[in-house]
Amino acid sequence: MAVTAAAVTAAAVTAVAVVLVAMRWDAANKIATALSALAALAAVGVAVWAALPGLPPQANVRVSNTGRAMVGRGGRANSGASGKAPQGRIQVDRTAEADASKGGEVNSGVELD
Repeated sequence: MAVTAAAVTAAAVTAVAVVLVAMRWDAANKIATALSALAALAAVGVAVWAALPGLPPQANVRVSNTGRAMVGRGGRANSGASGKAPQGRIQVDRTAEADASKGGEVNSGVELD
């Protein structure tokens, strides 16, 4: 991608140079001034665009066919999904049993912060 952009830029600069050399001095001077102004405006636009914050990534989370989770007193077990909520979708299916019969906390589905 970077090589293509460099090649296109080099071709455009070469084409403009050839046109300016082939023209009379007065016309070439006016065109060069206009092109310089357009290039400066484009550079400002690119700088503003680069400074804008990007969109957060969209992550899809899928949890399926998990194993059994057992926990003892004061512990924590998870056979599903837990954590921060993703920007995208979350899908949990066919999770296994979560056993907290001896105390503690379990999750066999979705537990989001």
